Amino acid sequence: MKRLLLTVALCVAASSASFAQKKAVKEAQGIAKGDKADFTEARALIKGAMENPESKDDAQTWYVAGFIEDQQFSAERTKQILGQQPNEPVMYDALIAILPYFKKAYELDQLPNEKGKIKPKYTKDIKSILSADHVYYFNGGAYYFDQKDYKKAYDFFNQYLEISELPMFEGTQTAEKDSTFMTVQFYAAVAATQLGDSPTAIKALSRAKDTDFRQNDVYQYLAYEYQQAGDSVNHIKTLEEGLVKFPNEDFYLMSLIDTYVRSGQNEKAIENLTTAIAKNPENGQLYHVMGIVYETGLKDYAKAEEFFKKALEINPESAESLSSLGRVYYNQGVNKQGEANMINDSKKYQEELAVAKDLFKKALPYFQKAHELKPDESEYMIALRGIYYNLNMGPELEAIEAEMNK
Repeated sequence: MKRLLLTVALCVAASSASFAQKKAVKEAQGIAKGDKADFTEARALIKGAMENPESKDDAQTWYVAGFIEDQQFSAERTKQILGQQPNEPVMYDALIAILPYFKKAYELDQLPNEKGKIKPKYTKDIKSILSADHVYYFNGGAYYFDQKDYKKAYDFFNQYLEISELPMFEGTQTAEKDSTFMTVQFYAAVAATQLGDSPTAIKALSRAKDTDFRQNDVYQYLAYEYQQAGDSVNHIKTLEEGLVKFPNEDFYLMSLIDTYVRSGQNEKAIENLTTAIAKNPENGQLYHVMGIVYETGLKDYAKAEEFFKKALEINPESAESLSSLGRVYYNQGVNKQGEANMINDSKKYQEELAVAKDLFKKALPYFQKAHELKPDESEYMIALRGIYYNLNMGPELEAIEAEMNK
């Protein structure tokens, strides 16, 4: 008898605890309604229910948690509709909190009851609220984007996209991949690029790149993020795909050329430069870069000289091309001088030394002009000092050293 009484008492206690939690959930929902809603108290009550074993697996608990946040959001949004100033951080903090609660409520609402039947109680309201609020996730993202709080902007844009793709909305207007969806997807990716988190940015940009909305921008961002992540394979792949999709966009070709030059893929660099020159034969920078490839990559000084001269035909005031052509002659002069120093035969030594001096003489006017155009460039002054020294130009050597020591 005592054991029976104890069992009954335990059942009564459990029933009372469960009833108390259900009462707390209903109370939380009640005090979140109306003009005198107390959202702080409502959140405190529902927090207890979400943590209590008697109510944490009840769809109603999570639905009410989301309902409270929606009521807070709606209260601030009503001010906005009436032309009053809402508390936007409060409004959007409530909005961003709704979806996780409703996702949990929806999941629990789809479970079979004690009779093995699925009879959702809250799904209709969940769908109605999320559909009504959907556009405001875009607004929240835009608000925080303007505030330069890109993490929050990204979270809002992401929730907009997530709602569109929830199975509960399949076949409805909320799920449509319309112009708004494409815009949000793009700005979610842009916000992600501002987070300093390349994996997140790459994921967002990869999602956006197949959508027909500002794809050129997306591909450029994506190429940059792969470069930041040190993923050279996907960096080049993205540039190559972008070049095919946007053949008139210089960014992809020039970036590929830069990548090939930096990675020592000289033949590919020359191939792409040849294509670029054919498209834009009056672009002196292309000839200059081709000269760099031949000079530093292939050590073909004759070809380098040819392309630097072509660059100067187009832009005779380019200090970079002037110094580069001067450098071709100067470095050959240094090499010849080194070879001459290894010769024991006096006559042959003098002959080789004369060749070296001729190369220094050829380099001189180009470095002088480059120095004239950019007098503060130390590289040009160092080269001139070397030339003056090797050509025994004492006064000029003293002058350039004095200039360097200023």
